[in-house]
Amino acid sequence: MTDASPSPQGTSLVTKLKIGAAVIGVILLIIIFAQNTAAVETRFLFVTVTMPRVVLLMVTLAIGFVLGAISGAALMRGKRKS
Repeated sequence: MTDASPSPQGTSLVTKLKIGAAVIGVILLIIIFAQNTAAVETRFLFVTVTMPRVVLLMVTLAIGFVLGAISGAALMRGKRKS
């Protein structure tokens, strides 16, 4: 259905779609971050921290990214061994 061969400009359709999806994702993240600047009180175990909601969102995003990268690497390593 999609043509993976390079277009006359040298970039395939799939690559253009990936870039477009990434740009849309970044724009959505910027909008979400811009709308969530109010301070929130976060309690974790015995610690209570007050911070802007955007900071909490970025920390959560970073933790999710790191955990996804670690689990993806572990899955790839497991597939190589078998």
